[in-house]
Amino acid sequence: MNITVILGIAAACLLIAYFLYGSFLARMFRLDRRAKTPAVEMRDDVDYVPIEPKFLLGQHFSAIAAAGPIVGPIVAGVRMGWLPAILWIIVGSIFIGGVHDMTTLIASVRHKARSITELVREYMSRRAFIIFLIFIWVTLVYIIVVFTDITASSFVGMVKLDNGEEVKGGAIAASSLIYLGLPIVMGLLMRYAKLSLFAATVIFLPLVGVAIWCGKFIPFSLDDIVLRLGLASDPSQAVSVAIKMWDVMLLVYCYIASLVPMWLLLQPRGYLGGFFLYIVLIGGTLGLILSGESVKYPAVIAGSPDPVFPMLFILIACGACSGFHAIVSSGTTCKQLRYETDAKIIGYGAMLLEAFVAVISLCCVIILAKESALVQKSPNFIYAAGIGRFLETFGVPASFGISFGLLAFTTFVYDTLDVCTRLGRYIIEELTGLRGRWGRLAANLITAAAPLFFVMRTMIDPATGKSSPAWKYFWSLFGASNQLLAAIALLCVTVWIVRTFKVKIIAVVTALPTTFMYVTSIWALMRLITKSFTKEGIFTINADPVPWVAVFLILLSLIMLIEALISFIKPVKGNKT
Repeated sequence: MNITVILGIAAACLLIAYFLYGSFLARMFRLDRRAKTPAVEMRDDVDYVPIEPKFLLGQHFSAIAAAGPIVGPIVAGVRMGWLPAILWIIVGSIFIGGVHDMTTLIASVRHKARSITELVREYMSRRAFIIFLIFIWVTLVYIIVVFTDITASSFVGMVKLDNGEEVKGGAIAASSLIYLGLPIVMGLLMRYAKLSLFAATVIFLPLVGVAIWCGKFIPFSLDDIVLRLGLASDPSQAVSVAIKMWDVMLLVYCYIASLVPMWLLLQPRGYLGGFFLYIVLIGGTLGLILSGESVKYPAVIAGSPDPVFPMLFILIACGACSGFHAIVSSGTTCKQLRYETDAKIIGYGAMLLEAFVAVISLCCVIILAKESALVQKSPNFIYAAGIGRFLETFGVPASFGISFGLLAFTTFVYDTLDVCTRLGRYIIEELTGLRGRWGRLAANLITAAAPLFFVMRTMIDPATGKSSPAWKYFWSLFGASNQLLAAIALLCVTVWIVRTFKVKIIAVVTALPTTFMYVTSIWALMRLITKSFTKEGIFTINADPVPWVAVFLILLSLIMLIEALISFIKPVKGNKT
């Protein structure tokens, strides 16, 4: 079967869902174009700025579509086969992920652009608010651990292509470091030299291509340096040491990047990264259509160590639903929504677009033979190899295409790391009362130090008893906590609907996804905990802090559920719909 058939069916399902179910949700929540949104009513041209949907969609999409919809589908596809993965991506994004993103955005807009955590405080309790903040912070730490370690792995070693060419991790590291310098220069020129956005785009976007091209001529191979300095006895050990060193350097970057002004790094890099996202999306789609690639990977993997239910839903994670999106929707996007009716394309449409990114990522697995050496590589290499093959259709050299894919992946991760560290700092400040310059530095240090504790540990896979990369060990835990975060956000929206809407049956569209996400996420976490606390069929107390954190998250989520049930008997707020 040609890969285009799968791509076409997925695209058609997502497009039809946007016009049918998206419109149904818009009618259910009575989105009113005439209603004044916070962006209009509270406009200050700093935080509150009404933006046309065509611009806001790009900004929101680049904020939510980081590396999650790339890693998750590839991990699930390799372990379970592509058919279960693609079915969940389509169904999950339509009926759960899209609903989650759209309803959290609507709820925030109708409450003066307050965050989802603030809505928890209003409609549930201050206790629930604090618990929710703690839950979010732990989830953010997991996200930082996973994406720090998987990025570090792409900066070391080497990938040999079928045509004999080699792509060195040191080349990607060099390109990445050059790339990080470009937005800083761009931000400085725009602020102090008054360089226009158009001129900055014309100058710096081609320089990104130059950074990719020249990386192979000036590789920063930390594993080679480790070997030469005698810090490792063999190449394999040198790679392990180099990954740990990169982990530390990336966390230092997180600490610094989340403190510097947004105009200096985050905004210009996010702007350039947006082009990466669209080039990959458009180039990958056209490349898939024109390449004529056929399906090679098995549709279903028999005897997979991970049962489809419930592990599929947490492995794919952001590709179908992500609790992190609620933080973005109710954090910045809600302050820029021009009309209520724009929530359909921004909230629901962006999630379906992210699902399509997940489908393209999954296609990078589908075109591989099960015996391919790439199947054993980390997801970022599988993704980059796939993008490289798709771009070859346009005459792009394979080595450049793979380097482009790896740098694109790293770019998406940089966005995630910056935002998560910054959000983690805000939460620590809120919980501890740390204020001022030193308080900000301390809160940021706590948020960056927690992931450092985990990435520097030697992780042992409880199933095999062998050492495991930190990202691989944490991915299931991250996916489960992220999905549980989405369940709690949906729970909050459900409480809001029940307590304020006249037509309470509307709550069904969020209550059913809430139930499903709660059950699958807690089930998956319990399975992971059981693995860690069981040795040869006998229950054993484990000193590893990771499963204990999973236990802690389950307890927090159950307390949130109890708080929600208690809130239903509180006096009803004034009806809005």
